[in-house]
Amino acid sequence: MIHRVLFLFLITTSLLRAQSDMTKGFGMLEKGNFQEAELFFGEYLKTEPDNKTAKLCYGRAVGLSGEPEKATNLFSELLKEYPGDFEIEINYNESYLWAKEYEKAKPLYADLVERNPKQFAAVLGYANTLSNLKEYKSALSWVEKAIELQPDNSSAKTSRKFMRLGYANEYVNNQEYGQGEQLLKEIFNDFPNDKDVLINLANLYLITKQVDKAKSMYIRYATTPKDSITSLNGIVLAEHIDENDKEALNISKTATLKAIKLNDTKLTEQTYDRYIQALIWNRKFISAKKQIDSLEKHYPNRNWIHALKATRGLYTGDPKSSIESYDKILVNDSASFDGNLGKANALFAADLIIPAYNMANQTLKFYKNQKDAKGFIEKLNLMHTPTIEEHAAYTFDNGNNIAFFTNTTIDVPFTTKFRTTVSYFFRTTENSVTDNKATSRVLLAGLQYKLFPKTVLKTVIGLNNSRFLDEAYTQPVLDIKLDLQPFKLQNLTLGYQREVQSFNAELIEREIIQNHYGLNYNLGTNVNFGWYTQLMHTQQSDDNVRNLLFTSLYYNVLRKPALKMGVNYQYITFKDQVPTIYFSPEKYKAVELFADIRGIISEKTTYMASAATGIQQVEDDPKTTIFRAETSMQHQFSKRFSISVYGKYSNIASATAAGFEFTEIGLKAKWLFLKNPIFYKKLNLD
Repeated sequence: MIHRVLFLFLITTSLLRAQSDMTKGFGMLEKGNFQEAELFFGEYLKTEPDNKTAKLCYGRAVGLSGEPEKATNLFSELLKEYPGDFEIEINYNESYLWAKEYEKAKPLYADLVERNPKQFAAVLGYANTLSNLKEYKSALSWVEKAIELQPDNSSAKTSRKFMRLGYANEYVNNQEYGQGEQLLKEIFNDFPNDKDVLINLANLYLITKQVDKAKSMYIRYATTPKDSITSLNGIVLAEHIDENDKEALNISKTATLKAIKLNDTKLTEQTYDRYIQALIWNRKFISAKKQIDSLEKHYPNRNWIHALKATRGLYTGDPKSSIESYDKILVNDSASFDGNLGKANALFAADLIIPAYNMANQTLKFYKNQKDAKGFIEKLNLMHTPTIEEHAAYTFDNGNNIAFFTNTTIDVPFTTKFRTTVSYFFRTTENSVTDNKATSRVLLAGLQYKLFPKTVLKTVIGLNNSRFLDEAYTQPVLDIKLDLQPFKLQNLTLGYQREVQSFNAELIEREIIQNHYGLNYNLGTNVNFGWYTQLMHTQQSDDNVRNLLFTSLYYNVLRKPALKMGVNYQYITFKDQVPTIYFSPEKYKAVELFADIRGIISEKTTYMASAATGIQQVEDDPKTTIFRAETSMQHQFSKRFSISVYGKYSNIASATAAGFEFTEIGLKAKWLFLKNPIFYKKLNLD
């Protein structure tokens, strides 16, 4: 648009010397009525076919009304008639810009400015050409030369503004935020409080989570009733990023009321869009659905409506509906950022990993170096990169047992569906009163295969070698689990496990084999409540049988930090009572209240703390209080290496005996020892 204004000024200046009966046509060109100008100068040339000025104006009118190739041919013919004519050359070059053929225009302008280095129109045209090719550094250098020629020219300063905007956006996409911010602020020297700059700065600050700075930009933006609503919509997003979702919803309600009064269709749509997003952030899913259904009647097949449906689907655990909504967006606009990256996230939520990879890469084809798309691919890579994990812990209890164990696990995903694990577990335990000592060594190999999305079969086989004084034995161990999601927000695990009792030296000596048959079920809801249940039937090599029921009803009080509170109930029975060997009551009951909190200390450090207290009863004995607690802290030293430390305490009787107290202190380290998943190059995902 800028170069059109510039060159129209150039041509009309020269035309002041032309015939006065062309004045009407000049006015049409200047006002942008190009089709009318084409008709006017076409008629004029019938009477004066050799008029150079009329031919130039006709060529401009043709090119700017949608036929740039025809204009190029017209100017080319004129150059044959008037070789070296600057005005014809400049219009000929510009016709390539109208056709968006910037690569062809570039050498033409380079030649023109070499021959005419002091011609403002040529220098600015070359700068704009380079800008359209996104060669911003060179473009800015040339626009500065143009401004040196005409220091007060507004077109040149406007060109420089858009070049800086484009260059800043390139820096932001490359996550070089400081350079981007500096370029944007330089625009204020020419255009104080420019609206484009304020919005771009606000977006930059949102990306970098400098929420207060973003809000200050939006406040500066709000100079008209219309802009004040745009400002409020931006502040709503800033509050969400700052994790103030309730405040975001309150502000969004205010913006919606203002937008309705203003009666601006586009702005009203944008404001309703943000308002429904705020409802979803606050988990008001029923209200959000009512609003979406109502708006869809007035705005059918709008991408923003489809995007809201998709977002609600992801928040409510229904990724299949989200995929359908994103597909509708992509039908309307195959290059839609929301459609492409949104569908990638929905495919990931549906456990369709390779399609998710492909959609994220598709996003990068449209939006080179886009931060969110690159971050999404990196997240998938980290999930499927081979790892080594080391777990070491020291335990002690009030029965004078102490133990130390280490567990080394190597996890290697070969594909997104198939992965293997190898682990080595070593535990040494002793009793300081009896001097009994024992060690256990367990070598395991595991296979994990995804049968279907969200349906995974896990098999672990190995050997347990235990030593007690001068005696030793080796037993096979086995663990088979089927993890699946039968319905939305529901998770079910069915499993069988064969293990050797190794809690203390006495139990290791007795070589008790346990065969566990279990079921774990978790039901989530969209109203913050959840219900977890574990059922386990255990048959032991000493002919004893244990049955266990554990159930927990919980409520998600907060999202950030994640605070969960609830009540647990546990019931255990043993067929035979052998209290001198291990805790085996005919019946055991426990009820406890618990709280669990997980949050962020800093960008790379997270914490977890949980505690539970209640009462327990062993058979018909008097009820006693129970308490257990656990806390941990993890630090992410890099994306590929982390360490966590933890401690836990319990006096719950089911651990081994009534009155029992147990403490564990441990450390875990995790290292991703390859840069990318094994399958990454094979699937051409780069």
